[in-house]
Amino acid sequence: MPLLPNPFKALVIGSSGAIGHSFLELLSNHASCQEVIGIHRHSTIAINYLEPSSIELAAKALISEGPFQLIINTIGALHTNQFMPEKKLDDLDPIYMMELMNINSIGPALTIRHFSKLLDPKNSLMITLSAKVGSIEDNRLGGWYSYRASKAALNMLIKTAAIELARTQPNTALIALHPGTVNSKLSKPFRGEQIGRTPDAAVKDMFQVIKNIEKEDTGTFLSYQGEKLPW
Repeated sequence: MPLLPNPFKALVIGSSGAIGHSFLELLSNHASCQEVIGIHRHSTIAINYLEPSSIELAAKALISEGPFQLIINTIGALHTNQFMPEKKLDDLDPIYMMELMNINSIGPALTIRHFSKLLDPKNSLMITLSAKVGSIEDNRLGGWYSYRASKAALNMLIKTAAIELARTQPNTALIALHPGTVNSKLSKPFRGEQIGRTPDAAVKDMFQVIKNIEKEDTGTFLSYQGEKLPW
């Protein structure tokens, strides 16, 4: 039986980004969604992965708004103002590696730690966007060391947290979700405008997957088509 109840209350983390904004729009117009709240770096309740203390503060500020039956975390980074993904070992830079670990691994892990307390213990889902290139088994091209490693670490963190929460919140599912290539700021330098789907199309696909998630799916890595991806 799908976990997402009808009606439900939702929270979108990273709602100023292309995918986050599209999720906010879709849920705002969804008949079963009673209310949706969006937060980002510049919202009234701000969250910034380069300021880890903001994660706990944001969660505490939202306690009175909960519980939520659906939390979607869309925050992630592939490139920065200074760095692009590495093509070879000689491109490795510790500053870039640490920044991506902070945004793609540590930030989401702390978000699970603090925001999982806002989930409805009766029925709830926490979705964290990951990436197929974080799959170790699926890695056949190499390159993109920092991004791959940060998403692989994220996947392990989600899997581990799901095992723990299955004991204390058995009706909650934690999911790593791959959105595919989306025409966004993240993918633009890599022909995202040519090969990617629109954020609205990607979010529509992902929400179809979210609606069908069952509690037995917790700790899995899913694609926007509902396929189980290899770790």
